[in-house]
Amino acid sequence: MGKHYLVNDSLFYAHNPYVLKNPYLHTEVEDAPLPTYAKAKDMLPRPVWQGRDDVLACYDKVWEIAFRNLRKPNAAAGFVSNFIDTAFNGYLFMWDSSFIVMFGRYGSHVFNFQKTLDNFYSHQHKDGFICREICESEPGEQFQRDDPASTGPNIMPWCEWEYYRLTGDKDRLSRVFYPLLAYHKWLQLNRTWRDGSYWSCGLACGMDNQPRVESHYCEHASHGHGIWVDACIQMVISGKVLIEMGKVLGCEQDTEWLVREVEMLTGLINDKLWSEQDAFYYDMWRSGLSGVKSIGAYWSLLADIVPPERLPRLIAHLENPAEFKRPHRVPTLSADHPDYNEHGGYWKGSVWAPTNYMVLKGLERVGYHDLAHEIGCNTLENVVKVFLETDTVWENYSSEHECPGKPAKSDFVGWTGLIPIAVLIEYVFGIKADAQNGEIVWRVSLTEQHGMERYPFDGKSVDFVCAARESATDEPQITIKCDTPVKLRVIWPGGEKVIESQ
Repeated sequence: MGKHYLVNDSLFYAHNPYVLKNPYLHTEVEDAPLPTYAKAKDMLPRPVWQGRDDVLACYDKVWEIAFRNLRKPNAAAGFVSNFIDTAFNGYLFMWDSSFIVMFGRYGSHVFNFQKTLDNFYSHQHKDGFICREICESEPGEQFQRDDPASTGPNIMPWCEWEYYRLTGDKDRLSRVFYPLLAYHKWLQLNRTWRDGSYWSCGLACGMDNQPRVESHYCEHASHGHGIWVDACIQMVISGKVLIEMGKVLGCEQDTEWLVREVEMLTGLINDKLWSEQDAFYYDMWRSGLSGVKSIGAYWSLLADIVPPERLPRLIAHLENPAEFKRPHRVPTLSADHPDYNEHGGYWKGSVWAPTNYMVLKGLERVGYHDLAHEIGCNTLENVVKVFLETDTVWENYSSEHECPGKPAKSDFVGWTGLIPIAVLIEYVFGIKADAQNGEIVWRVSLTEQHGMERYPFDGKSVDFVCAARESATDEPQITIKCDTPVKLRVIWPGGEKVIESQ
């Protein structure tokens, strides 16, 4: 695909007033030196896990690769901040970057990975559009904004909110609020059908070759005249997050329109895209519901829009060996689909770090903590097994065999850093930060000695380790150390307690 240059002629744009409040369009280009892994290693968070040197070696490896991929901004290309490269093709990807910063936030005190997203905000057009691929070496974007594959998915608001939950950085929240609001408005004006539902395509939804459209359409680049379930749900998530940001920033008047859209979309998704017979959310084709069980339906858990009576049946698909409970969980396409590929086939059966992470976050959101722990352990173990054989991590993995998917790029950090870092900390160990409420929540499931050293929380560095236990129901004995008071809420199958550092 050729590079497309920004068009500045105002005649081509319906101006978006929120863009006028985008500070990244006028910011100075960052000129800070890039840190090296050798110097950063002893400042990064350090997991403790008795007897699991294999996991710790994989954890170290992905941080090492991540620091190799740090880049300085090219001002001529419109970049404004140091960033981590997507590790794919010389372009920075919106979809990949949004997930990369989800594990990068644990190292933000050494290198601010979150600022990778600054470079998308600095490329925002006057109408609010942001291209999903931007060239790192020279001025240019991979797609024109009218191309169905030009942008998406809209998950940057969610990623910024998760960063805020860990760091409590209200200043960043105030800087990203209006660029994100402008982008959401652009999507509403340019990616909807008459009923307000959203469309996408294979490339724009991030899952390039899934069979999401009828066979006479191009699976990569056509919207297929359909309603795309994940695109609709992601806009609900974006709307809800922006509403919460507005409350924190005192800008509720700017999000009143989102309250109405969230309500409308939630009703539309549950009325039109749910199959009562199959207990699943599908895309809507011209001929009716698609019947394609894509992992994209599980964004509904993260959006918290599933009616309580439907929730057990929807989640049951994740526990069905004929569908999503394969040896390596969770394939992106259900195993009962004719196009399912046991070797991978890219998005036709591979296991991908970003979609697994989304499923885990969704399960957490709706209270299925034990299942999130189980799936998190499964995917970590599979990734570590392949790491021991190949000394690296991969773009995606086979759901049936202990090997990378076919095809898959190696050294993919890249978003595969999610599993040995974020999934390990959040779902295997069960540790979550909640800076808004001033506490760290630890759901202790493992019985071996485990915990974290130099855990970053609200500008602090915290050490906390749980001693080995005979049983998961035994009360965890935890040591915690921090220079300033920190509250640690500990939850285990036998009870709950609060510990404060001295």
